[in-house]
Amino acid sequence: MLTKRIIPCLDIKNGRTVKGVNFVDLRDAGDPVELAAAYAEEGADELVFLDISATEEKRKTLAKLVLDVAEQLNIPFTVGGGISSVEDVDILLKNGADKVSINSSAVKRPDLINKLSEKFGSQCVVVAIDAKNIDGKWKVHLVGGKVPTDLDLFEWAKEVEQRGAGEILFTSMDHDGTKNGFANEALARLSDELNIPIIASGGAGNIQHFQDTFQKGKADAALAASVFHFKEIEIWELKRKLRSAGIPMRI
Repeated sequence: MLTKRIIPCLDIKNGRTVKGVNFVDLRDAGDPVELAAAYAEEGADELVFLDISATEEKRKTLAKLVLDVAEQLNIPFTVGGGISSVEDVDILLKNGADKVSINSSAVKRPDLINKLSEKFGSQCVVVAIDAKNIDGKWKVHLVGGKVPTDLDLFEWAKEVEQRGAGEILFTSMDHDGTKNGFANEALARLSDELNIPIIASGGAGNIQHFQDTFQKGKADAALAASVFHFKEIEIWELKRKLRSAGIPMRI
């Protein structure tokens, strides 16, 4: 069995790390450069940096901040927010990102997934999908969860894989920031229907939630923010306990 990954997420707004509940009510969580350095030191397997207002504000990801964060890291680093072209990705990779995450731009221009995969390799392309369960159906949302679509989560995920994405980062908007656990039923279905890794996001509140998403949700990686930012869970302790539960971890 492949090693499972623990991934802290830095949601960036106005150059600061922020965290909210159900994509709203944001509060400050610290300096992203300092947090990145600390997570690399504490044993995180990867780091995700999302410029959460870039798409809404119709601007590019903060390339200089990406460079500053990358200089602190010796682990894989994924950057997302406001990415809409091959040129955007080129800049971010040159500034130290290992992978990029696209969301709204992928839905609006699905061929962007193909172009990025062809130019940079599928291992570089993460497609983030934010979805909400509405009347029993998971519907994809764009622009930081503000714009609903009629796209079905599972159909879109299959298309994303066919177009060359290397990973999917699935965030359940219903679970985001609630600390009630991940959307394991949807995650398990994604894992069963796809052949690329699935990163679980939204709902981490305790160590058991991580164990459940790996065992019940069949996730390949688990992403979390506030429980790490505010020291509610220490990464080294989380990984030690997961490994003792039989889940393969890099320690």
